[in-house]
This record gives sequence, structure tokens and C-alpha cells, in this order.
Amino acid sequence: MNLGSKNKNIKWGIAPIGWRNDDIPSIGKENNLQQLLSDIVVAGFQGTEVGGFFPGPDKLNYELRLRNLQIAGQWFSSYIIRDGIEKASEAFEKHCQFLKAVGAPVAVVSEQTYTIQRSDNADIFTDKPHFTDAEWDKVCEGLNHYGDIAANYGIKVAYHHHMGTGIQTEEETDRLMANTDPEKVGLLYDTGHIYVSDGDYMSLLKKHIDRVVHVHFKDVRKKQEADSKEKELTFQESFLNGMFTVPGDGDLDFKPIYDELVKHGYKGWIVIEAEQDPSKANPLEMAQIAHSYIEKHLFSK
Repeated sequence: MNLGSKNKNIKWGIAPIGWRNDDIPSIGKENNLQQLLSDIVVAGFQGTEVGGFFPGPDKLNYELRLRNLQIAGQWFSSYIIRDGIEKASEAFEKHCQFLKAVGAPVAVVSEQTYTIQRSDNADIFTDKPHFTDAEWDKVCEGLNHYGDIAANYGIKVAYHHHMGTGIQTEEETDRLMANTDPEKVGLLYDTGHIYVSDGDYMSLLKKHIDRVVHVHFKDVRKKQEADSKEKELTFQESFLNGMFTVPGDGDLDFKPIYDELVKHGYKGWIVIEAEQDPSKANPLEMAQIAHSYIEKHLFSK
């Protein structure tokens, strides 16, 4: 079943991170673009996000057309605090130019100043950074400026609350939403990141449903989460320890999440995303597990 036939407002994608990891290039390096895109077709999804190893627009669009796939968005590492708004915005504009060339509707933005996502010693559960009031003001001003830039390309800013960054928790996301322009800055709602951060995933969604412009469905294996926390693992060690997986293979219930999105008339992409080692979690099998779960549990009356 093509998942998109169920609700015309929602498109279903799966992220390339299950095949190859941008932060650990040795993981999944045997999986090339053609394999990844063909697996996505076999698994029954409509598109994907751009991975760090993806080619330029011409080559990428060619491969997408062959398979009738679309690009949902792409991650942008923002450094507003480190580099200043002007310099950070120059990089963001180039990002938007690429997104427009591949037909992507959203830019997935995360402020990466002080991040511990790629640290080889920071405990992801306790060592997250925090912004000063002045830094918060600068980030919010910069994100509003990003929104102006993105609008020139017909693109929306989707801010990604993320483990190991200065905007991770529900409280921090609340502050971001309160101090940015709703017309310029939308929210990427990520189930796995908010659950591991706060132990709850519905509160954030219900509170900011009107700001959600992009969604990541990431499942959590609670046993591996507890084990990772007990061992004081880094972000990369935690996902290599099996903390994240696709819906249907972990412990989160996505039915109330999906129902809430549908009830509020959400229009956009839901992207399956799970950082895993493809040598342990076959990417195509994981994609098929997610597809089956969506069909059986989310679309049921």
C-alpha cells in the first residue's frame, strides 16, 4: 500500500540515516544513493531527506525521477551564536538554494553552537549545553531572519529540538516558540528526541501543534535507553547501543500522535528516522517494519 493514499495532506518519508550516518561516515558506507532510494521505493515510502553524501541537484533529481520519489527536507547546522547572524545567514541562504533546486518544502534547522551530539566523552543525558539570555535573544532574532530568507525560496523553517543542544527540552522549545515569529519559524516535532529528553511526547505536540511544519517519527527502546543512561553514554554511543529504532520496533505508541496530527489537519511530511548501525539493523527491513506498523496501527479505525 502507498501510505500517501490514506491521507492526501500527509506524505510519508524515511530518512537516509538508517542507511548511512553523516556523523560516523564508516557506518553504512557500503550503501550508495541508488541502493538507498531503491530500498525506499520497495518499502513503500514517498520520499526521503537529503543525506550528507547526496550529490548535487541535477544528479539527485535524476535519480529521484527514476523512482518517483520526493525530497522532504534537509538538516542545516546553524551557528548563529558562534558566527553571528550575518555569516550564519549566508550559509543558510545557500542551503535554501539547494532545497529549492530539489523541490524540498522545509529546512530542518538546529542551532549547533556548543552541541555535544558528536562529542566522544559527554554524557548525552546530563551534559547538554544551555544558552544565556543574550544568546537566546540572538538565536531567536537569527531564526526569524532565516524565516525571511526561506520565504524568498518558498521554503519553511522547521526548528529541530534535539538531544545534546541548547534547545532540547519542552521548556526550551516553549521559549523558542514564544520568542520567534509564527509566520517565520515553524517546529519540527521529533518523537524520540522529546521522549528521551523529557519522558513525554504528547505535551509538546498538543501545546505547539499549530507551529508544527515537519515531523520525525523516531521510536525508543526503553530498556536500551535506561542502559545507555546508566552507562553515561554519549549520543553516538547511545544510538549504537540500540536506543533508537523505527516505529513498531520500540516502545512508543504512535497512534495518539498520528491521531492528534490528523485531528488538527496537519499538512506536510512525516519522516521515519532512526539512528542505527545498518550492519545490525538492516535498513530495508527496518523500513518495512515501519511501513507495516503504520498500516496496521495508525490507519486502523
